[in-house]
Amino acid sequence: MAFTLPAYQPPDFSQPPLMAAPVARFVPVVQAGIAPENYHATTIFPEYYQVSQANWVLLKNSRMDCVVVQAPDGALLVKEFHHLKVGEQVALGRGENGEEGIYVHTGAFAPPPRVQEKFAFRTHLSRETSFSIDYDELYDLLSFEQKHGFILWVLGPAAVFDRDSRNALVSLIRRGYVQGLLAGNALAVHDLEAALFQTALGQEIYGKRPVHLGHYHHLDALNQVRRAGSMARAMETGLITAGVMHALWQQQIPYVLAGSIRDDGPLPEVVTDVMQAQDAMRALTSRATTVIAVASQLHSIAAGNMIPGYHVLPTGQVRPVYFYVVDMSEFAANKLTNRGSLAARGILTNAQDFLVILERGLGRR
Repeated sequence: MAFTLPAYQPPDFSQPPLMAAPVARFVPVVQAGIAPENYHATTIFPEYYQVSQANWVLLKNSRMDCVVVQAPDGALLVKEFHHLKVGEQVALGRGENGEEGIYVHTGAFAPPPRVQEKFAFRTHLSRETSFSIDYDELYDLLSFEQKHGFILWVLGPAAVFDRDSRNALVSLIRRGYVQGLLAGNALAVHDLEAALFQTALGQEIYGKRPVHLGHYHHLDALNQVRRAGSMARAMETGLITAGVMHALWQQQIPYVLAGSIRDDGPLPEVVTDVMQAQDAMRALTSRATTVIAVASQLHSIAAGNMIPGYHVLPTGQVRPVYFYVVDMSEFAANKLTNRGSLAARGILTNAQDFLVILERGLGRR
């Protein structure tokens, strides 16, 4: 069955209480990086601001926990607090139902009401949940997004610890199902280790046998790539000839590797300044229409906080952003699905099985 986007249901501003709503109020920033008192903090939902009487404007490129700035030309911009400059005009108001000229539209993609039993088993996500329909729906979604959206992946190193899952991920990249990637130093390091030594943390990526002095391998991989100057240079010179990072480089897929306090090395491409890493990640999350987060709790939560529940296309069409979180842990999956995303979906399995099943399923399309 071909995937179709759900219809967007805009608010009716001709009906009360919105028809009598005041114009939104904006006041200037007086100290850089500090929002005025009673600032309005953005949500994951579509938000409208009445900038003049009967002129409601929908926020574009929104994200949660930011403020709204009105530019000199009247455009509305979403900014993090630390990016605020003196004199910028910030929206005020904690009311979300139009009473202060701001309307948070929670029913934008409301599904038809479901008829539920008063008592039923297995109503919450658990390791006993069946996921066959989730995979089938994901195949349909990704087949659509490959041509019409931007598929952003958030990956932990477990994705490259296994030969088959690493190969599956490389195949997904080459076939256009990975259009952006967020990860940490570890994913890239262990992918490079696999390319050089066929191990991950010193263990064979197929046979799982520890090799002699294997605990040096990830350090040796780091050392060799740092000596080359960069991952890109290591690939240009033929030092690295295979793997996930090599496929990203070949296909010119954008990625961000955000640094961590515990990183070895790190690799030259890793962004070690946390605020710079945030900005680099937002450059990709702002484009995302579907996000697939696999085996990376901290990076997944970080990405989830940067992604709104909707995306405004260049045509003006408003569509939902889909968010899949894949993890062995019920806690990790539920934490992400409970973050408030309008279309979050959890799949409880390990990274290796998920990637192999997904690649094979898409191959049958």
